[in-house]
Amino acid sequence: MLLIELGNYSITAAFVLAIFSAAASVWGGLRRRADLILAGRNAALAVFGLVTAASAALIWLLMARDYRVEYVASHVDNALNAFYRFSAFWGGQEGSLLLWVLLLCVFAAVVIRQNRTRNAPLMPYATATLMVTALFFLTILTFITPPFKTLPVPPPDGKGLNPLLQDWGMVIHPPILYLGFVGFAVPFAFCIGALASGKLDTDWITSTRRWTLFSWFFLGIGILLGGAWAYKELGWGGYWAWDPVENASLMPFLTGTAFLHSVMIQEKRGMLKVWNVSLIIMTYALTIFGTFLTRSGIISSVHAFADSSFGWAFLAYLALALVVAFGLVIWRLPLLRSEHEMESFFSREASFLLNNVVLVGMTFAVFWGTIFPVVSEAVKGIKVTVGPPFFNQVNVPIAILLIFLAGASPLLAWRMTSARQFQKSFVYPSVVAVGGLAVLLLFGVTHLYAVLAIALSIFVVGAIWLEYYRGVCSRVRHQGENALEALWELTMRNKRRFGGYIVHLGMAVLFIGVAASSAYQQVGEVRLRPGESFAMNSLRLRFEGLREDRTSQYNSAFARLAVFEDGRKIGEVEPEKRVYFTPPQPTTEAGIRRGFKNDIYAVFAEADEDGATFRFMVNPLINWVWAGGIIFGLGAVVCFLPERWGRRRSSYAAPALAE
Repeated sequence: MLLIELGNYSITAAFVLAIFSAAASVWGGLRRRADLILAGRNAALAVFGLVTAASAALIWLLMARDYRVEYVASHVDNALNAFYRFSAFWGGQEGSLLLWVLLLCVFAAVVIRQNRTRNAPLMPYATATLMVTALFFLTILTFITPPFKTLPVPPPDGKGLNPLLQDWGMVIHPPILYLGFVGFAVPFAFCIGALASGKLDTDWITSTRRWTLFSWFFLGIGILLGGAWAYKELGWGGYWAWDPVENASLMPFLTGTAFLHSVMIQEKRGMLKVWNVSLIIMTYALTIFGTFLTRSGIISSVHAFADSSFGWAFLAYLALALVVAFGLVIWRLPLLRSEHEMESFFSREASFLLNNVVLVGMTFAVFWGTIFPVVSEAVKGIKVTVGPPFFNQVNVPIAILLIFLAGASPLLAWRMTSARQFQKSFVYPSVVAVGGLAVLLLFGVTHLYAVLAIALSIFVVGAIWLEYYRGVCSRVRHQGENALEALWELTMRNKRRFGGYIVHLGMAVLFIGVAASSAYQQVGEVRLRPGESFAMNSLRLRFEGLREDRTSQYNSAFARLAVFEDGRKIGEVEPEKRVYFTPPQPTTEAGIRRGFKNDIYAVFAEADEDGATFRFMVNPLINWVWAGGIIFGLGAVVCFLPERWGRRRSSYAAPALAE
């Protein structure tokens, strides 16, 4: 009972101290009182300690299977192993909200530590903003859905963890996604601090650049891990279904991407200041909106929690945050004027501005498609379903334009690109792209969007190759390094720039995988008896028989399928059907034979004495999606590294190509 009381009192005390921290920080900033500012900081650190204590108490109760706590009884059972008992901390409504505020308090403590002697005018307001965000979640945990609520009579066994969450992908996917969602609160807090204090130079941007990269990286990786989990676990052969909760994670990633590009214009040319503050406000708002979608019950999704009664609280907080934030923007408009004008459409500034417009346009299209069923039901009383056809029709052309911009933007110079520069930079990537287009047509690839996406991705690869080739040749010529040394030094001395190129390369590889697997997926459904086969072009799958297994948590049946290509056996796949004991629920585990050029994907639908029903798919180049994600992650890590890391001592700096 001690841990239960500790958890309850910790959350209540954190709620009170968050109010004090926010109030003291704002009042201290307005009155320039160092004692109040210090008190606000110390209170924020105390909130971090209290929330950490509450989280540790809940984890302990889960590991100990203390069924006196309703949350524990609802999400673990006697047979659940320790690994999944730990992951049950974020497997339910209350625990995931506690994880949200825990991460936020950890980030707040790190920010306070980092800025003890820096950004003095901004920090009181940044601290207050972080504490107001924490206060919102602590209000829900204190008054609406307390995680330490007890049961009058503890049950002998719990209800167990949702079987769909009993997978390694769903163990790591939610906290990684949360790192991205919560992390964007830090640049938002500094933005509010800059607006409130009137200190609207680039200091708030440079101070939060790595925080923005950190959040963007984890949000992107979380999205990819969610796609990998859906591909393996849900048995429909895809990785992205434009599900409302999937969309909720994509929208802040898009606006965060726009922000990362746009701030470079402010740092370099003192332009797009209104864009930058607006983009980070939108990104923060979309993280709150995404959290609302998963908890409000207004949408149907495999990723959402059950219906809840506090969706109104999220909407109220979201409205308040937007009113205050954009009110500050309007107040500070005179200080947000651009220092320079756009000089040419053929410039890097113009390409980045177009990138902003395209990404925000895509965000709006996804947002409208996500909320339209709710709006339709509220206005007409009829819930109109908006499915993948709408999202694909609107967003695929936008994505193709984004691929082109990813290749074209690095080739353009700041201010203005001369005709000679334009020709010199664009000829090689264009020739490579046209050559790739010819090869695609020669091999019978005629799907319009697939051809455009792959050809433009080749254009991106060509542009990145050109930039690296110029830089490496310059270092070899001037420094006497070999090609590998020059490649390493070039990247380590220009981490932000060349790390960005690696990210673009990853996105190009990913888009090739998306285009091929979406346009040329082959699907077949058949019922087979043992020994019978099913053919799909050069592939043949033969049903060898069934085998059964039993664990402490579920019964399972495996269908063994031999895979042949051009008459030669190349391997086997074993799709699985599970029936969990607690809670009683069936799940499907796809059998996948992965390969460089395609995946052979088999789903075991049902079986009886006469045979079994299967759904087969061949997904071309789908592993390029995951490979692109790995390259994307590598590039983001390069961008994040400290400036001096990995560099040899040398006075030479790489030339500013295309600048």
